Amino acid sequence: MKAALTTLGCKVNQFETETMEGLFKQRGYSIVPFDEAADVYVINTCSVTSLGDRKSRQVIRRAHRTNPAAIIAVCGCYSQVAPDAIRAIKGVRVVLGTKERGQIVDCVERAMHEDGVLDFVGDVRGARVFEDIPIYDSPERTRAFLKIEDGCENFCSYCIIPYARGPVKSREVAHVRREAEKLAALGFHEIVLTGIHLGAYGRDLAADVTLADACRAVLSIPAIKRLRLGSLESIELSPDLFALIREEERFCAHLHLPLQAGSDAVLRAMNRHYTTAGFARLVAHVREEVPGVAVSTDVIVGFPGETDADFEAGLAFVERMGFSRMHVFPYSRRTGTPAAARKDQVPEPVRKERAHRMQALADRMAEAYHNAFIGREMRVLFETEHEGETDGLTDNYIRVYTKDAVRAGELYAVRLESAYKDGVFGRVLAWIDPSNPLRR
Repeated sequence: MKAALTTLGCKVNQFETETMEGLFKQRGYSIVPFDEAADVYVINTCSVTSLGDRKSRQVIRRAHRTNPAAIIAVCGCYSQVAPDAIRAIKGVRVVLGTKERGQIVDCVERAMHEDGVLDFVGDVRGARVFEDIPIYDSPERTRAFLKIEDGCENFCSYCIIPYARGPVKSREVAHVRREAEKLAALGFHEIVLTGIHLGAYGRDLAADVTLADACRAVLSIPAIKRLRLGSLESIELSPDLFALIREEERFCAHLHLPLQAGSDAVLRAMNRHYTTAGFARLVAHVREEVPGVAVSTDVIVGFPGETDADFEAGLAFVERMGFSRMHVFPYSRRTGTPAAARKDQVPEPVRKERAHRMQALADRMAEAYHNAFIGREMRVLFETEHEGETDGLTDNYIRVYTKDAVRAGELYAVRLESAYKDGVFGRVLAWIDPSNPLRR
């Protein structure tokens, strides 16, 4: 039997798809590319925006056209918040939400012997235990994502995720270490800890643990050469975590802190729990504690009620922050959220124009950050090769390209030489021995 899986949305979804892929492999299925004929198709959906919903529907229909006789199983955020819409799509046989994915193979095989659509979507609001699906084998990447938290209780006014994922649920520290050990044994040098609300890790566990404790569990494994964090809420950075980043050289000097808006009026409307002044103080503190740290961010432009003055204030604030990288999103109306019901929606042409201006600023800031490291020697974990060129990341998240001979998944000392594409071009100086980083 052949199974094909695909992911829409975030890195958490990507990790969850990889664990489900492992479950199918354990049961003897061969995994094939999603655009090939398969007996089973699994679509892990996204519902952050209405566009995510539409893309999910398109992918489901494409799978049905590829093999009308296949079992199509749909899971993830979109199926959790809109199971009726998923059931109505031709070809869908199994519907799961954001839990019970550990039973997906059983659900699919049950559908092989029953008629109709099997709906396993339950209420996630009362779910309080992390769904701990162990990693089966090596993800097909050079950096390994490790999900340690699920759920969110912030209820930002534009976001559907708390309704799709339920409350905060954390993986036990011992299980975090267990999975990190597996990844290290598979040859991964870098682990990225991910979660829906990563900074809330541990608040639901009986033991008094925090994100810093989960980081220490991973860093206790000598074979792990790099630890990176996914997106964090700025107000949840603790002195304990700062100390660990500063003192542990394997902790990547990169923090992704979503700002979302550079105007206090818009932040209040978004139900974000900080001000621009507070955010600025935190970023200054981060840079003081970890010199050279890359601080990247997310910004939404054209939020309902955002005036020209609000946008100009946001543009100026972002420029003062000097982020190393910035993801810019024009606001996308998401049915079911408070923001979607507002009458003061910003016209689409205005949203697009503001996104264009904010992205131009993001590009200038990234270039300035990259230029500050030209001429320096950095460690690069190379990832992908294309047309004689290989690229990878420094620990502070600069994309480095080279034409020198390197192996994907390995660390190298590289001299950064010039601006290139979305990063810099580098000359490889030496391979770094993973068993002894001081030896080349």
